[in-house]
Amino acid sequence: MKRNLDILVISDLHLGTYGSEADEVLAYLKTIDAKKIVINGDFIDIMLFNKKFWPNSHMKVVRYFLDLISQGKEIYYVVGNHDESLRKFLNFKIQNFQIVNQVVLDTEGGKVWLFHGDVFDFSIQTQWITKLAGYTYDYMIIANSWINKKIMKPLGGKRLNFSKTIKSYVKTAVQYLSSFEELAAETAKKNGYKYVACGHIHNPKIKTFNIDGEDITYMNSGDWLESLSSLEYVNNKWSIYEHIPSEDEFKKEEGERIEMTNKELYADLLAEFKILQDK
Repeated sequence: MKRNLDILVISDLHLGTYGSEADEVLAYLKTIDAKKIVINGDFIDIMLFNKKFWPNSHMKVVRYFLDLISQGKEIYYVVGNHDESLRKFLNFKIQNFQIVNQVVLDTEGGKVWLFHGDVFDFSIQTQWITKLAGYTYDYMIIANSWINKKIMKPLGGKRLNFSKTIKSYVKTAVQYLSSFEELAAETAKKNGYKYVACGHIHNPKIKTFNIDGEDITYMNSGDWLESLSSLEYVNNKWSIYEHIPSEDEFKKEEGERIEMTNKELYADLLAEFKILQDK
């Protein structure tokens, strides 16, 4: 039986990259039924998209969301920095689905401001720095996946999460995460929001800041490369969902890989939307 959610916030799936846990995403989505869904950026990693790598498992996730759209589900696609080229489609709307830069939702606890969070990352102002950081992170994930599959699994060990560990212990990374969270909360307070929900930094968290005597709650939905997490809102309460991978995760096959360029990917997605419009 599916769990009923009032709101689901999921981000940073990075479909189209080696480290994306598309199978686990799909397994999770099949266990829930959400009234509202916010895809909070970096759904498809267009920045690091490789035309030689587009597994069927990744397309299954895309088609699952397309099916939800066809059912009339209220879904917001918030554009992130790895899929920012989709900003050319801002305000595109079909049924209850729309592509946006940000979204504000009303809850009993107050207004919730949702956006990807890359506006707080000053390094994105320099494109080559962004790409270098992205490639470094992606290759770290590839190395991590290879070690887990080829070494840790045969030895009966637990999954390793290199970048997550580095972010937890490297002083500058810890300072950056802390500054990001506080800045998001302060900005939310200035704009009259009680809650702010981001993605981007792949660090799932719910934390309340007291700013000028008022409690502002910062939230982050994490990612589906390492944390395998999302934000769920049920019965007027926010919580972090942490997915536990299935025991046979290392045995999964990606299936046939579809080769396509960025333009072909756009064309394929637009064709799917055209089918929905014609229904």
